[in-house]
Amino acid sequence: MSQATPATNQSFYDRISHAYDLISDAGEHKARERGEQALDVQAGERVLEIGYGTGNTMIHLAAAVGDSGTVAGIDVSTGMQSVATKKLTAKGFADRIDLCVGDARKLPYEDSSFDAVFASFTLELFPLDDIPAVLTEVARVLKPGGRLGVVSMATVLDGEKPSGLEKTYVWMHEHFPHIVDCQPIDVVNLIEKAGLSIQQTVEMAIWTMPVRCVVATVS
Repeated sequence: MSQATPATNQSFYDRISHAYDLISDAGEHKARERGEQALDVQAGERVLEIGYGTGNTMIHLAAAVGDSGTVAGIDVSTGMQSVATKKLTAKGFADRIDLCVGDARKLPYEDSSFDAVFASFTLELFPLDDIPAVLTEVARVLKPGGRLGVVSMATVLDGEKPSGLEKTYVWMHEHFPHIVDCQPIDVVNLIEKAGLSIQQTVEMAIWTMPVRCVVATVS
């Protein structure tokens, strides 16, 4: 999914929007769909996806909320917005979606306006110092008891050693962030610090790299 902040990354996602499914989604979709299952969106709910990318999750969310629900999405890329809109319109979901281009650190939504928020392979695209601001905004727009579902590249658990691929990935992100724009994050700790309560954690892996699915609620 795409939600990077620098203008150079915005233009990058615009350029790859029509090929993104071939580039990244083939490796991400199983973990993303596991996160969707954990979030368990229901008919009639109002749901927000941060970093909707080419709209693959939006299709599933729009089907889950049904005719009585709605799905909003925010992404940094106008190219992704165009691709996702075409997909969702072709599926017959145009009447229940609202896709915008904007900054997730300043969500353009009212307080307590969503039953659930979903972000898949998105939080780790932000600079580490900006992630708390994104999560604070998520907590603000969720209703009391509302759910946050996150799927992200994750740091290894205590006592575990990172794989060779993970070490290489981290090194590439540190030295060539314009090529490798995301980084493993301690998603559980970040969500807890934002004041949300962890309800479920699922450990997964993509090409030996740890991926963590987390569902949390607003108290």
